[in-house]
Amino acid sequence: MSDLNLILSGSEQSIAAYQEAIDQSTKAVVDWLKQPEMYQGKTVEQLRERINLEFSAEGLGNQATIERAVEYFLKDSLSVHHPQCVAHLHCPSLVISQAAEVFINATNQSMDSWDQSPSATIMEVKLIEWLREQVGFAAGDAGVFTSGGTQSNLMGLMLARDAFFARQGHSVQQDGLTGDLSKLKVFCSENAHFSVQKNMALMGLGYRSVTLVKTDEFSRMDVSDLSAKLAEAKANGEQVMVIVATAGTTDAGAIDPLAEIAALAAEQDIWVHVDAAWGGALLLSEKYRHFLNGLELVDSVTLDFHKQFFQTISCGAFLLKDARHYQLMRYQAAYLNSDFDEEHGVPNLVSKSLQTTRRFDALKLWMGLEALGKKQYAEIIDNGVTLAQNVAQFVTEQPHLELVMKPQLASVLFRFRPEQGDTAFVALLNQRIGDALLASGAANVGVTEADGVTCLKLTLLNPTVSLEDVKVLLASVKECGVQLLNA
Repeated sequence: MSDLNLILSGSEQSIAAYQEAIDQSTKAVVDWLKQPEMYQGKTVEQLRERINLEFSAEGLGNQATIERAVEYFLKDSLSVHHPQCVAHLHCPSLVISQAAEVFINATNQSMDSWDQSPSATIMEVKLIEWLREQVGFAAGDAGVFTSGGTQSNLMGLMLARDAFFARQGHSVQQDGLTGDLSKLKVFCSENAHFSVQKNMALMGLGYRSVTLVKTDEFSRMDVSDLSAKLAEAKANGEQVMVIVATAGTTDAGAIDPLAEIAALAAEQDIWVHVDAAWGGALLLSEKYRHFLNGLELVDSVTLDFHKQFFQTISCGAFLLKDARHYQLMRYQAAYLNSDFDEEHGVPNLVSKSLQTTRRFDALKLWMGLEALGKKQYAEIIDNGVTLAQNVAQFVTEQPHLELVMKPQLASVLFRFRPEQGDTAFVALLNQRIGDALLASGAANVGVTEADGVTCLKLTLLNPTVSLEDVKVLLASVKECGVQLLNA
């Protein structure tokens, strides 16, 4: 090939092409960050009409391609850092996380063997050791970085299933599933993440294997109902493989009573997995760490760092309390994790992961912790929880706004409530408010349901957002609601 500068390498031509492309892209991002609108407001139909593939035989070259990416992607991207963008568990990122991405992308390390990622492997192992310490697990390195909560939850469910069979002298890894599978159950709350059902289907046990436990008025698992359903399952000859507790439900931010759930499970030798994809951020909290009391008692934990740890997507981790359970998924390949390497103390993270090729996403958390320090990290995490409490108080003081549930993490569930209108009318009105605000480009407010009540949701992850910013947003909600009523 004549154009070897297309490939990132150590040649002068390649380095010059890299710097030029990065400079052009960085300048475009800086211009985009200065854009005042949250979103340019194009509809699905407009975007379908606007975005077309134009792959040619000759190619456009780097500069023109970057220009097209700016025009068709960047300019029409949602600004998740905007103070009025509060719909989802989608955080703005730390500046240092962006710097980490430069290193991750340029070096292109793969975490599936030490000889592809030598320093990265050791750094990830040490970070897993540190995370285990924060949870309260014994010293060790049983855990791995993942793409996020769904994958981490899959690992927890899969190892719980295989440990269940192993206690009966059967290896799922070697011989597959056996017995009356209709009797195998997984328990989780009504507000657990949908990945529980999704992963049970993926593992061949189906949605029907999932038993939903009732929740209390704050969307937390009802331990009394859990106890009753465990007794009912036993009476019916069913076997519970795992209880999935949640530390931070998607909408309410509810944290299940972890210690009580762990105590009940211990009585019947049932694995407990905690989906702490959101609430796990409180591991660094100075004010709210006690919300996670009991986490140290469970068997496995999901953590996400692309939520309230403010890392770029994707960045998650799975932690396993007892390292011996990793043998349940162990597979050796001479080209990745040979017996020889193991005998000589070479770490191979592929033995702990569902993925083979995997990015060095742990670098983002490493650099974030080093740059901010635990105190400043705690401050920006705690800010969201405290802000949600202040916003909830403000909502209760406003005419035409109704608080649906007391906040627990950094989310506020509320609705626009006119003086007249039945439940269906109010539900549709709030849905239309959310849609209208996004269509205008002014704000992105979540629309969800809490105990059957359609409501709006503010997910206040952004540490740069103030109470005054939220008051502006709530004023927009009221104004939009009034306009729709009068239309």
